[in-house]
Amino acid sequence: MVPLSFAGHRLFVAGDAALWWPERRALLVADLHLEKGSFYAATGQMLPPYDSRATMEAIDALVERIRPETIYCLGDNFHDDAGEERLSPCAAAILQRLTGALDWIWIRGNHDREVSGRWGGRALAELEVSGLLLRHEAEPGEPRPELSGHFHPKLRMSVRGRRIARRCFVRTETKLILPAFGSLTGGLDATHSEIARACGAPAEALVALADRLARFPLGHRAKAERQRA
Repeated sequence: MVPLSFAGHRLFVAGDAALWWPERRALLVADLHLEKGSFYAATGQMLPPYDSRATMEAIDALVERIRPETIYCLGDNFHDDAGEERLSPCAAAILQRLTGALDWIWIRGNHDREVSGRWGGRALAELEVSGLLLRHEAEPGEPRPELSGHFHPKLRMSVRGRRIARRCFVRTETKLILPAFGSLTGGLDATHSEIARACGAPAEALVALADRLARFPLGHRAKAERQRA
């Protein structure tokens, strides 16, 4: 894990899309979008039906390695309101085991406003913990330090003529946007105007490498410079 400081708190990037908060013994993830595959299958778009299992196994592996006491899920936990009932048996078994052992907090998102904790855990609209506001979507103009998800930020660039995309965190002095954790989630370019509007201040993209965080200033000029690199 590599350290990431935010609003006076020392956090660590776990994997490439989760945060470990040692002060609170807490793991934070965003945008699991559980049962996205089954949602699209119902409309005739056949995606692999293993997304929920893969996502829950990835969380389970982090829990086994880090041993948190609390998990905060920052919204869009399920891809739709019916996804909680539709959760595959294997994924549900992992989830029930984890919610039985940990303090599991569901923050409601725009995809799952009715999440209830059917498989355990507590569902809230938002929560303030140790001076950090946990919510699904960043609010422009919010002066309090804020952790959120929603945008699925990805950093896209050209390296030696090859296009690459990496999950990234987006940070300002008062906002930290997490990448999507779910296995079938796409991503919005970190330079997108909607992310800039939500941040309301100069921002940077943070990509976790093996031993450090790579930092990239965001904005149209920075995007053009990266594409020329």
